[in-house]
Amino acid sequence: MTLPTKLLEGYASFRSGRYASEAQRYQKLGEGTQKPRIMIIACCDSRAAPETIFDAGPGEMFVVRNVANLVPPYTPDGGHHATSAALEFGVMSLGVQHIVVMGHGRCGGIRAAVQESSPLTHTDFIGSWMRAIKDVTRIVPRAEGCDDALHERHIERASIEHSLANLRTFPWIRMKENKREISLHGVWFDISLGELHAYDEDAAEWDAVKG
Repeated sequence: MTLPTKLLEGYASFRSGRYASEAQRYQKLGEGTQKPRIMIIACCDSRAAPETIFDAGPGEMFVVRNVANLVPPYTPDGGHHATSAALEFGVMSLGVQHIVVMGHGRCGGIRAAVQESSPLTHTDFIGSWMRAIKDVTRIVPRAEGCDDALHERHIERASIEHSLANLRTFPWIRMKENKREISLHGVWFDISLGELHAYDEDAAEWDAVKG
């Protein structure tokens, strides 16, 4: 089966462009092991790619993406936990020094949870995955006159705050944070404006990051 033309053209551009100009760097990365200091937990949304937003090169960031950039609570029950496994590897094996939960505007997963959309399939993996957002929606008040887009933004940001709290349920993350060996961060990206907003946990406020 032939790969999509977009992928073939993109690969050709990569080989003649970025790889050609950074061949030694790629060779060094391939011969050694990855040592990123930053881990990003981001959404699967194709419009909000962390490597693009932060202009990161190969080997600079350890990225895990899932629907709605959620961090589940620490649940060592023997089930399949992809995000938790990535966290364990990033923290315990790679020794990342920063974990960033990155959400974004117009998140389809958050919207589906807020609007209580119908299941996509009879098994509805997304519905099960997004169940925790229901708790978040219940504690985020909707001010009078607040339109749907603004209310969803409040939920998107509250979900990031919830994921930061869940990160601290992992004993080895909590221990490293207490020792100041790791820092936790929350950011939200406005796709339309290209703006990044960061969460100040001490002040419990969101502020735009100066570009």
